Amino acid sequence: MKVLITGGAGFIGSTIASRCLDEGIDVVILDDLSTGRDEFVTGRNWYRGRIDDGALIDRIFVEHPDIDATVGCAAKIVVPESVSAPLYYYSENVAAGLALLGHLLRNGCHRFLFSSSAAIYAPGLGITERAPLNPMSPYARTKAHFEQALEDVTGGTELRAVSLRYFNPVGADPRLRTGLQVIGPTHALGVMIDKYHAGRPYPVTGTDWETRDGTGIRDYVHVWDLAGAHLAALHRFDTITSGDGGSAYRVINLGSGTGTTVLELIRAFETVTGKPMPTELLGRRPGDNAGAYPDISLAAELLGWKPALTTEQGIADSLAWYERRDAVLAPRPGGGA
Repeated sequence: MKVLITGGAGFIGSTIASRCLDEGIDVVILDDLSTGRDEFVTGRNWYRGRIDDGALIDRIFVEHPDIDATVGCAAKIVVPESVSAPLYYYSENVAAGLALLGHLLRNGCHRFLFSSSAAIYAPGLGITERAPLNPMSPYARTKAHFEQALEDVTGGTELRAVSLRYFNPVGADPRLRTGLQVIGPTHALGVMIDKYHAGRPYPVTGTDWETRDGTGIRDYVHVWDLAGAHLAALHRFDTITSGDGGSAYRVINLGSGTGTTVLELIRAFETVTGKPMPTELLGRRPGDNAGAYPDISLAAELLGWKPALTTEQGIADSLAWYERRDAVLAPRPGGGA
């Protein structure tokens, strides 16, 4: 099998590429390096460019006519940036994505696996794929709009598609070839790691939520498990999108299935580090909610997938990547990495 991975120089895409290569699947990577890193594609078969560049897509398929499927990971994903630059986000995540679908169809590539987001759901515990959508940011709305377009396009063309929805990927490639490339991640674990290294307390915002310990609950899934789910979807793609019981468009949740509260995350962090994590108990912030996690029973049914790595392993690999990151990624001009 050979797959085209768009956004294959980013955190998720590069990890999927690593797992594909480890399991004998050939990869072709397309990335414009606007947020991805060339260190993550060194030694791999890759092209630099945009997903809406029809001439480049045509060239890729001329040079790799045996591509079986495309994995779509190219996207802009920063929620605050999407609020201040919504037109840019719709252009990159929706318009460019639609152009890509046209280029794929023209080149006879009819299998599309979309790396989506569970941010398109309303907050809730045990969210199923049939839950109503309520994307709360321009970023999340671009994901929801593109999913709707996928459903429409699969209904009127030869394209078949699967959207994988998930919340917060953590960890890194266990071999530390790739990891989160941005400095100062805003998700809870990233903030906790920064606070830990700075010797500052971690803020716990709200202790009276209707959760099992009163603190907010979020869903974390190891990025290596996510990559495994993408591979499972590729292997079972034809079965779940055609034939008896199949559908040309499928939506599947990925995640832990149970979620992790803030206090549980802190305890797991302390278990991994062997040191206490100072905390600062604060009240609820405006706009906060108790949190969310998905029901993942459909992933077990259709993909034979469930997460294999624990929250503690995700923390350990995130910490290991934090220590190795600067040795892997060269500083970019103007500072940062």
